Amino acid sequence: MSSPAPRTPRARTRFLPNGSLAARFLVFQLLVVAVVLVAVAAVSVAQSTREFRDVRGQRMIAVAENVASTPVVRDRYADPFAASVLAPEVERAVALSGAERAEITDPAGTVRVSSDPDRIGRRLDLSSSRADEGRAWSGDGNADGSHRLVGQVPILAADGAVLAIVSVSERYPSLWELLGGAGERLLIYLGLGAALGMLASWLLSRRINRHTRGLDIAEIATLADHREALLHSIREGVVAVSNDGAITLINDSASELLGIGADAVGRRVDAVGLEPAVVAFLLSGEGTHAEESDVVITTQTRVLALNRRAARSQGRRIGTVTTMRDSTELAALQAQLSSHRSVTDTLRAQTHEFSNQLHTISGLTQLGEFDAVRTLVGTLTRRRAEINEAVTQHVSDPAVAALLIAKTSLAAESGVTLGLTDDSHLDALDPALATDVITLLGNLIDNAVDVSVGSAAARVDVRIDDAAGLVLAVSDSGPGVPEHLRESIFSRGVTSKAEVPGGRGIGLALVRLVTAQHGGAVEVTDAPGGGALFVVRLHA
Repeated sequence: MSSPAPRTPRARTRFLPNGSLAARFLVFQLLVVAVVLVAVAAVSVAQSTREFRDVRGQRMIAVAENVASTPVVRDRYADPFAASVLAPEVERAVALSGAERAEITDPAGTVRVSSDPDRIGRRLDLSSSRADEGRAWSGDGNADGSHRLVGQVPILAADGAVLAIVSVSERYPSLWELLGGAGERLLIYLGLGAALGMLASWLLSRRINRHTRGLDIAEIATLADHREALLHSIREGVVAVSNDGAITLINDSASELLGIGADAVGRRVDAVGLEPAVVAFLLSGEGTHAEESDVVITTQTRVLALNRRAARSQGRRIGTVTTMRDSTELAALQAQLSSHRSVTDTLRAQTHEFSNQLHTISGLTQLGEFDAVRTLVGTLTRRRAEINEAVTQHVSDPAVAALLIAKTSLAAESGVTLGLTDDSHLDALDPALATDVITLLGNLIDNAVDVSVGSAAARVDVRIDDAAGLVLAVSDSGPGVPEHLRESIFSRGVTSKAEVPGGRGIGLALVRLVTAQHGGAVEVTDAPGGGALFVVRLHA
């Protein structure tokens, strides 16, 4: 459907919780970019920390092994003056390795020698170390409240006993040092990613702002709620179809009229179980000429009046919108009016016939031809009796018999012979069923007479059989119905017969509707002698 009229642009964009959808989206996107950058930085820091632990840990062990293998260290580690004697060794280890601290402790962890003189005499935590078990070890440790990477190697006696422990440690780098250690390119990439992410978010927010007309989320939700409420409260059915033939919207009234559910939205028109006539109408709007007004289509149970218009958004065609009304009751009233009109036409024809006959009798009387008057009256009486007898000996229902007699006179006025076949039979019917049978026969006979006028042998034959159910068959001498129109002729009609194939309007649609209400079926084929044969079968 056509989108709402564009709103006046707002004076400013609000980046508050009650701002527009575009502003909220921009803030959200910026948060996503920030989270991504933080995640990348965290991964980089974790990778740098792991590399630092692996590479520098092995370096700490190598330096500690070098110190532990120095002869002077092995000889003088227990000397009372070891702190001053071995100080050059630990200082050299610190200088060569780039470590921050090198120390020599006794097996209990008491510091004997240290590159930091203030540490002498303190205890080193060996709870996590394996060096006191005679093995080289590297890992995390704490000293003076700082987190350090430590490498420890034992000084062993000939029998494997631990004589002392050499510990070399280095403080873990800070967060910025780790990021800097990942390389300048990482910082460049993070900066470019942040800039591109913010630019893309800003452009996307502008596009969203343009398409949402600057509406915020609450306003969009309100519009959607009002739209749904209005559509589903409309008494008329509304169906929207996209350019590719998919149903994009259907309200409750349309679902009821067409006999489909709300799950039809999103599916193609020809895949939801609609009747062929309805499908053909809805899909016929896919072309450029999509507007069509007041088209009457008859389904199995209803007569629908449809109106279609093209739907456009920002000047672009997005599909069609079809509204529909239930005209079943109106069609029933039209059928009753048609019956009354038929009776009126019949009376008019009989009046005209009787008027001609009375004029003839009056002229003969004035001429004194009384024998001719008696002969004419006798002939007219016998002819009327023959017509009545031809009908009443096969049809016992008075209403149906009266209809056939009246239609015989009306057809004769149009130059068409209406006859009842010899094998016809009908007992008295229930009054309600008799009314529907009159509607069926009346419309079929009227259509047959219309198409038979002017044909070589203008004749309409009616056959009624109630042996198994009720069968009504009406054949004409007209041009017949093309095979490709034999289904649509019952489905689609308008008020003017000239606007539908074969000149037939709502009459045949009513035939189909009344037949369906009785659980029957109607079909059209070729008559044996040419023309069309309409057969209605009603269940007993």
